Amino acid sequence: MSDALVVGTEVARRFRQGDATLDALRPASFTVRAGDRIAVVGPSGCGKSTLLQLIAGLDTASSGELRWPALGPSGTLRPRHIGIVFQSANLLPSLSAVENVEVPLRLLGGTARFRDLALQALDDVGLAGIADKLPDELSGGQAQRVGLARAIALRPRLVLADEPTGQLDPPTAQRAMDALLHSLAGTDAALIVATHDPEVARRLQLVWRMDHGLLTLPANGSAT
Repeated sequence: MSDALVVGTEVARRFRQGDATLDALRPASFTVRAGDRIAVVGPSGCGKSTLLQLIAGLDTASSGELRWPALGPSGTLRPRHIGIVFQSANLLPSLSAVENVEVPLRLLGGTARFRDLALQALDDVGLAGIADKLPDELSGGQAQRVGLARAIALRPRLVLADEPTGQLDPPTAQRAMDALLHSLAGTDAALIVATHDPEVARRLQLVWRMDHGLLTLPANGSAT
């Protein structure tokens, strides 16, 4: 479980705001390894989402270097190797739960087992019984777990979750985290969860802290 999935070396992301420059991520070096369970904590606007977008290959660093040694080039990362869970489930309203989970599978093509894989992912997050329901028939917690199922359906090596419980009440948030952790149990997939919820952070093994774009890793964390 020592495979390096993501290696960042002095990675920084800056944005222009008129004549000013915003340091969304100050130069940071880090490694994400297979099997890691990482919470990225800090207040809203501190740079957590920017960090996850860089790791996912959705954004480009202003300086420094990002590599994905065990995953491949940035253009091939999603959705096969990296699954992403957003704060809002963002389900397509005209598709059933299982059809929503099938979307990334169909985008990749090359397999006739879309439905089987989607149903298995729903079962993994405890939603086997709601496969044919439309999003407006689901509770908020159920919709978010469908979003989780969509992210894990291809069995990615890395799952990134950006405030996945931010719109849920505490009991529902814990059930969503139960489902996410259960779905990855027994695998070497890495998980990174950006959260401001200390209860969520406590359930993960490593805590990376962010404050005004500055990333601080624990002494025994996955530092380079």
